[in-house]
Amino acid sequence: MLDNAIILSLVERAQHGDQEAKTVLIEENSPLIKSIIKRFIDKGIEYDDLYQLGCMGFLKAIKNFKAEFGVKFSTYAVPMVIGEIKRFMRDDGSIKVSRALKSLNLQINKYIELFVADNHKKPSIEELAKHFNVDEQDVVMAMDSSKMPISLYSPIEEEGDALTVMDKIESEENVDDRVIDNIALKDLIKKLDQRDKKIILLRYYFDKTQSEIAKKLNISQVQVSRLENKILENLKSKLN
Repeated sequence: MLDNAIILSLVERAQHGDQEAKTVLIEENSPLIKSIIKRFIDKGIEYDDLYQLGCMGFLKAIKNFKAEFGVKFSTYAVPMVIGEIKRFMRDDGSIKVSRALKSLNLQINKYIELFVADNHKKPSIEELAKHFNVDEQDVVMAMDSSKMPISLYSPIEEEGDALTVMDKIESEENVDDRVIDNIALKDLIKKLDQRDKKIILLRYYFDKTQSEIAKKLNISQVQVSRLENKILENLKSKLN
């Protein structure tokens, strides 16, 4: 396994277009990529495709990694690889809703608001179909489209602007910041003493109540509450 200094050197070379450096990094980290994709086997994606997706995520990690992050490159790469695979599974398996259907749904919703204001009741499917000059089935499909899971990259309409769902959520920079915060948090938790680490893991990873934790540690619930608040404040101050 390559030491950290060599890895950082290879990453820097790869970021400047050195294809050989990229190849070496992928080959040396192939066991890591394979260990990550194991959890996604039997999810409807071929193993070779999973590996290719893992490599794509790994290449994104190479592109975006900075030594200033203060974490090992492999630590940074893991969530990037997982994210690439999950992104593919989410978007590839989603139900695509056409722009026309979504547009009709928006028009129907606006019309229903006006109709209710004037008539104090909701219009029937038949009335909606007649008003928009479409089949009743199209009305039902349009109204149900808002409940369908869509790709984050599917287009939506908002006051004439061409936007995607992703545009309405958060930027890539924010996602990267969140990933880095999570990585830093995991490193900080590892440095906690055994009692504090156990409290955090039981509380937030195993979803245990303060009472359950108190019994396991043979202390009072009040003590658990105080310790938990103190630990969280300490972690928060080190992240900021």
